[in-house]
Amino acid sequence: MLELTMATVSAAEAGATAGMLMADAPSEPGAVLRVGRDKSVCRLATPDDWLFVSRVHLEFLCGPDGTWQVSWLRGSQPDPSSEVRLTIGGYAQPIVYGGTVPLPRGGSGEIIVQDRTEPRSVNVGFYHEA
Repeated sequence: MLELTMATVSAAEAGATAGMLMADAPSEPGAVLRVGRDKSVCRLATPDDWLFVSRVHLEFLCGPDGTWQVSWLRGSQPDPSSEVRLTIGGYAQPIVYGGTVPLPRGGSGEIIVQDRTEPRSVNVGFYHEA
């Protein structure tokens, strides 16, 4: 099972507790969870006017062996207006535009989508139940 929690944080809300959205999916081959602005295909949807997030920005996909990976999907623009990084414990790594990173089995962490033009972000926490 992969469990996701998402919080959207802007400068005005930086000190406040943001509302959390949650989604989960069983660790079965082909299971998918998406994050983005398009509510029709994304289980976790950001505000419509947060254009630094693509219609479908992140895709979590379960592989044939029950392990999960996250992909930063390419949007309609050649250059993204956000940065995406994965943090696990004290370790942080950027995810490249169009890139995919495996998630640790039985691990937890956070994926942060940071707007390049304003102090706001989408924080997606994950927990992969082994």
